[in-house]
Amino acid sequence: MENLLEKIHQTTQHIQAGAPFTPQVGIILGTGLGNLVGEIDIITEMPYHTIPHFPLSTVESHSGKLIFGYLSGKPVIAMQGRFHYYEGYSMQQVTFPVRVMKQLGITTLFISNAAGGMGNHMNKGDLMILNDHINLHPDNPLRGKNYPELGPRFPDMSNVYDQNLIEKGLEIARKHHIRCHAGVYASVPGPNLETKAEYAYLNHIGANAVGMSTVPEVLVAAHSNLPVFAISVITDVGYPPERIEYVTVEDVIAVAKAAEPKMTIIIKELIGLL
Repeated sequence: MENLLEKIHQTTQHIQAGAPFTPQVGIILGTGLGNLVGEIDIITEMPYHTIPHFPLSTVESHSGKLIFGYLSGKPVIAMQGRFHYYEGYSMQQVTFPVRVMKQLGITTLFISNAAGGMGNHMNKGDLMILNDHINLHPDNPLRGKNYPELGPRFPDMSNVYDQNLIEKGLEIARKHHIRCHAGVYASVPGPNLETKAEYAYLNHIGANAVGMSTVPEVLVAAHSNLPVFAISVITDVGYPPERIEYVTVEDVIAVAKAAEPKMTIIIKELIGLL
């Protein structure tokens, strides 16, 4: 049975054979946020099903392509469609693309997601730059055999979101009069949305937003010593209880798509500053 190192090597070799350049920036696009790809000067695309050991995205609004191109003049590799624990994948499968992007040469990882917000200061369509997280998943992508070539057995998590990128991202938002917060993201398994009591609990333990992704990828990025910038589109508000509205996945996608141009401005300008 192939180990993780062998799979990473095989997948990296396969992608490099068709890659037009060594990417500097990796981008993972979340629910309803795949249209950022329209801003990329695309050189080549690779459907996930053609890449060995890559999972397939099963979620609507996640199209399932690896894209090489230029954004703000920088060589980027973008995942149009990500993987989630709730789809039935292991945490190692969910985070496998981050391992591969690191081997391909990226030096910074950008992540976007759709999230439920908490607090009267949060509104639908706002953005939130992550400055910390709370991991509420029942599994961890770093569990099991550790390969020193990939990172340390016990990675430090005290500063996983790049402070310089956070400050610059907030500055760009202010410049463009975009409502953007900085806060703590809680990651849960899903796929159900939260109950009123769960939203209250998450607010009580210090979360400002909640979603079903991002933290697994961030754990692997931290293990790989990759600086991370992560941003959420707030698609609904779950606390205080009187602000909760009935939400469908269609609602989430619609709000994310409407807010996407604002997120795109921040990501594009931030990448241009690297």
